Order: sequence, then structure tokens, then C-alpha cells
Amino acid sequence: MTERNRFLLFLVAGGTAAAVNWSTRILLSQWLALGPSIVLAHLAGMAVAYAAGRRLVFRSADPRVGAEFARFGLVNVVSLAQTWVVTVALAALGGVLPLEREIVEAAAHGAAIASTALTGYAMHRRFTFALPSGGRRP
Repeated sequence: MTERNRFLLFLVAGGTAAAVNWSTRILLSQWLALGPSIVLAHLAGMAVAYAAGRRLVFRSADPRVGAEFARFGLVNVVSLAQTWVVTVALAALGGVLPLEREIVEAAAHGAAIASTALTGYAMHRRFTFALPSGGRRP
């Protein structure tokens, strides 16, 4: 598979995980503040992203799933921090607009999730699902 095709597949798989993340955050915001709902929604999106990344995008056959998932978790700590900062910053900036809070937060969170696409791909390719020296991806 070419690197371009792998990246496009990553965007499709990641888009699915992002949709889970975004819609879960909106649902959770009915009961929780923005901050906790971002964290819990990120965990839901992570589950989808790991399964899709492992099976579809990087086609990992690493039998050490625990170690691989730990690396995935570390990358997602960075992703969560990026999502949190961008969401909160954009929501604060959007607060000056004459829009409902829910709309501002949904737009800010969507933009924040999208902002993680390139950094997430690079970190997962080179760290989470990295191949041993000289290995090739299918």
C-alpha cells in the first residue's frame, strides 16, 4: 500500500473515530461540563481509532498487543492535550459571538479533533505501529 493510500485510509478510519468522539462529547455535555466530557469522549474515540488503526491502516500483526496499546495510549495523551487546549481556546474566542454555547463548543471541539489528524498519523506510524528495523508494511 502506498503511503498516500495509507494516509487516506487513516483519515477515513480517524474520521469515524472522530465522529464517535464528537457525538459522544455532545451527548455527555447534557450532563457534564465541557472539560470532563472532552476526556470521556476522547476515550470512546480512542477505542474505535485503535481497532481501525491496528487492523485497517497499519495492519499490525504485533503479538504484543498490550505494549502496542500502551504506545497508542501515550500518543493519545498528546492528542487529548491538543484537543483540550484547542477546544477550550476556540470556545473562549467563540464566546464573544452571538451564538448558543452548545454550537460554539461543538464547532470548537470539531476543529480541535481535526487538528490532531497530521500529528496523530505521524506519531502512530512512527511509534505506535512502528515496524522493526527493515520491516515492511503490507
